[in-house]
Amino acid sequence: MNKDIGKKIKELRNNKKMTLKNLSELTGLSTGFLSQLERGLTSIATDSLANVAEALEVDLSYFIKPQRKRSHIVRSYEKELFRVENRFIQYLLSSDVQDKAMMPRIIELLPINSEENINQYPHEGEEFVYVLEGTLTLLINDHQYELFPGDSAHYSSRLAHNWANYTNKLTRLLVVSTPNLLKENNQGAEVADDKSNDL
Repeated sequence: MNKDIGKKIKELRNNKKMTLKNLSELTGLSTGFLSQLERGLTSIATDSLANVAEALEVDLSYFIKPQRKRSHIVRSYEKELFRVENRFIQYLLSSDVQDKAMMPRIIELLPINSEENINQYPHEGEEFVYVLEGTLTLLINDHQYELFPGDSAHYSSRLAHNWANYTNKLTRLLVVSTPNLLKENNQGAEVADDKSNDL
């Protein structure tokens, strides 16, 4: 995967007649790191890759392609990219989620400006959130809670709610929610708890 990402970065950079130094200045990443990345010799954090995507004027999903598979087990390196939208990146933790009641995901929240307006809204179901990394701002019925690694929240989705990351680092969450809108009888339904639409 690292080689694929590096190859795409190099192709885009060359097409834009951009030097490694130019890309370094736009992203804050060193030229040495970018050179290793383009050769597939190192990996890159999602938030840094988002900066590279912005500098190269492509969507983050251009670098991360979903892989379809069906198994009871999903290895750490097999997580399937589900959705990239605004500052939310979602990975499915089940390869056979369409016939399940719950929808387990890893969600990465990229930083946003603390002055941005966050809309809260209700929908059917319930949500369990466990903070793996970073700081999550959880909004429920106009109350604001700061959650840190190891903290969790479990609430009815019928309460007006949303999430935000007001820090300058990535926030990573384990989220298990119902209903599972990827169930076969819900194909084509909009994912109601996709909070990225409000960010």
